[in-house]
Amino acid sequence: MATAAAHRTARTQAPGPMGEAGSTAAYEAAFDASVAADERIEPRDWMPDAYRSTLVRQIAQHAHSEIIGMQPEANWITRAPSLRRKAILMAKVQDEAGHGLYLYSAAETLGTGRDELLDKLHSGRQKYSSIFNYPTLTWADVGAIGWLVDGAAITNQVPLCRCSYGPYARAMIRVCKEESFHQRQGYELLLALSNGTPEQHEMAQDAVNRWWWPSLMMFGPPDDESSHSAQSMAWKIKRHSNDELRQRFVDICVPQAKSLGLTLPDPDLVWNEERGQHDFGPIDWTEFWEVLKGNGPCNDQRITQRRRAHEEGAWVREAAAAYADKHTAGPAAEIRGSADENGKARA
Repeated sequence: MATAAAHRTARTQAPGPMGEAGSTAAYEAAFDASVAADERIEPRDWMPDAYRSTLVRQIAQHAHSEIIGMQPEANWITRAPSLRRKAILMAKVQDEAGHGLYLYSAAETLGTGRDELLDKLHSGRQKYSSIFNYPTLTWADVGAIGWLVDGAAITNQVPLCRCSYGPYARAMIRVCKEESFHQRQGYELLLALSNGTPEQHEMAQDAVNRWWWPSLMMFGPPDDESSHSAQSMAWKIKRHSNDELRQRFVDICVPQAKSLGLTLPDPDLVWNEERGQHDFGPIDWTEFWEVLKGNGPCNDQRITQRRRAHEEGAWVREAAAAYADKHTAGPAAEIRGSADENGKARA
């Protein structure tokens, strides 16, 4: 049964006000059946309040991460070593702004306004990925972010293309295509540095050393400490647990690091023949939680710059809104004028 048909059936079987227990139960049954059948939930479909709030929280955090994530690399646009590198980096930062736009638009389909989401970001009531609270100290960091951070993002986001909520899933298809370009440019940048001078190789290795562990933290806390993961998987918002995705990422990165001629900074990293996967060392979750609480190296800098950019861009938003109002009012005025003329002619 298609999602829309399931919800129509629920309404037919459960007449009466939405607040009645029987009606709600029928809607919930139709919703559960749609999710179980791997069908998409669309904005006009009935959904549990908790499902809606979970989506708003996750999509908002994702959108916030995209626009905050512009900052660490944008710092290097004016210092890129060549015109080619500058053009690539500019395109990437622009893509991240677009990703934020797609995701805020997806959140709006759930009835939450973009202004409200940004206000919560600026006031600290909503979070963004902790990875963006680390500094980009050298040009090699741009490569490490592309290879590791965007690589982790792809590992996490490709399954979201099959998310149960339609607008989020469709947005992720384009986001993942562009993130693949970001990951490849980061890998190519590190490869060039690794095969360059000894100083360039050392710079690349230093960047990998600093970004490896925060990249593993990107997947979120361990499954037994994650407060949202199990329910999100039950609703098929997520398809894999945090630990599953983290393991997949490690297994992908090990052969890539070997090809780059770089070493991943984990003495416990070893292939486990019995599991068919790599074992890796313990993650410093104390650091993760401290950064998430706002005590990272760049938390204050990132949110201060975001607030300033929002304030300085107010005139652009106002001008765009005025332009839209003008062109919306224009056709309406023409229609009214035409109707008046027709009325006079008939008179």
